[in-house]
Amino acid sequence: MHDMQEPKSECDTQSLTDSVTDYPVENGRRYHKYHEGAYPYPNDEKELERLNMQHRMFKLMMNNKIYHVPLVKPDQILDIGTGTGIWPMEMAKLFPNATITGTDLSPVQPIEVPENVHFLVDDATEEDWLWEPNYFDFIHIGHMTGSMPSFKRILRQAYKHLKPGAYIECHELDPKPQCDDGTMPPENPDGFSAYAVHDWFDMNMRSSQEVEPTRQFRIAHRIQKWMKDVGFVDVEQRKLMMPINTWPTDEYLSHLGGISERNFLDALSGWSYKPFLALGWSKVEIEVFLVDVRKSIQNRNIHAYMEYYVVTGRKPFPDEK
Repeated sequence: MHDMQEPKSECDTQSLTDSVTDYPVENGRRYHKYHEGAYPYPNDEKELERLNMQHRMFKLMMNNKIYHVPLVKPDQILDIGTGTGIWPMEMAKLFPNATITGTDLSPVQPIEVPENVHFLVDDATEEDWLWEPNYFDFIHIGHMTGSMPSFKRILRQAYKHLKPGAYIECHELDPKPQCDDGTMPPENPDGFSAYAVHDWFDMNMRSSQEVEPTRQFRIAHRIQKWMKDVGFVDVEQRKLMMPINTWPTDEYLSHLGGISERNFLDALSGWSYKPFLALGWSKVEIEVFLVDVRKSIQNRNIHAYMEYYVVTGRKPFPDEK
């Protein structure tokens, strides 16, 4: 685990920086160096801009809330998979007396941040965390779809490192397309379907299950059960609708769908290249396929959406067990 803001000698700092910022570039996209290959999606400027847009999109969907648990004067807050660091920096304004730590495989966060925000280069899937048990007042985990072998294991580690009575909150988009009015063509288990988003989802599922190291591509709908299995209490699940494009007649949902469409289109190649290449596809095959996926995303005659899950829980006090 590396603290990118911790003072070090010039030699140590250069060595540390090189070890985590000598980013590999593949297929025109940049990827993380620390524990190279553990995370299959890009970390370049194009992706960082998209992640910030995605944060604003989900924030809009949640009525400008960035957390939902009842926090009272928290002292230590952890954000796992912090990405651009936008969530800790916004939390710092709400809780100026709390120490807020964001961890990620990539040190792509801003250098100038609030005094109570710290970023660490860390892999949360490792067995040993830096902190002792019962340390945090709040742990936030977001957008881990397709990025780790066992989300339940992360929840178990979070449980260990939360104080009794402290909270966890998970935010995840379920990438499986949904539809309520019959306008979305059915899946075709024997070949390609008339709606290419189905096939894009299926190929990502296949890659996550067949290619080593295996990763969990669809986790959102299982987090509630996993939290309860680990031992969390007062587990609550919220499901929010994210239209794939501007098809809704409702003005708010249509606006949300417009941002969603742009986010999906901007993310598509970055979400597809490594998983599909690992399945043996060529670059040409991927690009030809993604043409159909983009057309499907933009088809307003198909009233498709994805579900966004917000799941919260609390670590019980010893006398509650």
